[in-house]
Amino acid sequence: MVSYLIYFLIAIGATTVGSLTGLGGGVIIKPLLDILGDYNASTIGMLSSITVFSMAVVSLGKQMLAKTEIPFRTAVPLAIGSVAGGQVGQRLLSRVTAGLPNAQVTVVQNAVLSLLILGVYLYMKNKARIPSKHWDQPAPALILGLFLGVCAAFLGIGGGPINVALIIFLFSYDTKKAAVSSIVIILFSQASKLASVALGGGFGGFDLSMAPVMVVGAIAGGFIGAKYNKKFSEEAVDRAFNAVQLLVLAICIFNIVKNVLA
Repeated sequence: MVSYLIYFLIAIGATTVGSLTGLGGGVIIKPLLDILGDYNASTIGMLSSITVFSMAVVSLGKQMLAKTEIPFRTAVPLAIGSVAGGQVGQRLLSRVTAGLPNAQVTVVQNAVLSLLILGVYLYMKNKARIPSKHWDQPAPALILGLFLGVCAAFLGIGGGPINVALIIFLFSYDTKKAAVSSIVIILFSQASKLASVALGGGFGGFDLSMAPVMVVGAIAGGFIGAKYNKKFSEEAVDRAFNAVQLLVLAICIFNIVKNVLA
């Protein structure tokens, strides 16, 4: 019972923040589940994907009902690219997990995530001094979506922080608008990953006993985060986004040290 409560709290906390800021929640869930160490890297990635997909469905639905502006001209090609990228990332993860011990896979994922998070944090803290681009064509968005989908599936994180930072930089969106676009990418990239697994052998190789309680937490988190995304100011969303980056970076470094010394 205690384990179910812990996984529920992780899911609702991560997806509330994820829906609010566009992070998705997987970037928090993945390293926290690595710390708990109850499952191997493949199962952790699957639990994370199922959870953030559930959050994305609820969050995007609530945003649409609230008539939040969704930049479909950019979001649709990003989402389409992320579908293909999600399949590539899942295949890459399958090969890595088949060739390396679980501890080494965890180190690789957390090391890559640490570098990406550090880059995102530094950019977000200094974005006012960095001239952004003004991409407005579907083709670049499609290619960017492909890259983001690969990152999301391979790292099992949903891709939120990378999504938000790159969308702000390349499309000159504010953080709240980038967050909504990020949720669209997360929805499609995780749907692609889950469909790929379902059609390629099914979910029998994963221990998904915690999935139902995490999905319940994700649904609640999606509602709460979407609600406060509308209420919070741009500055408040920025502060929440950056605070989470530091937290995730610290967790990733802990996971690397823990598995290297194990």
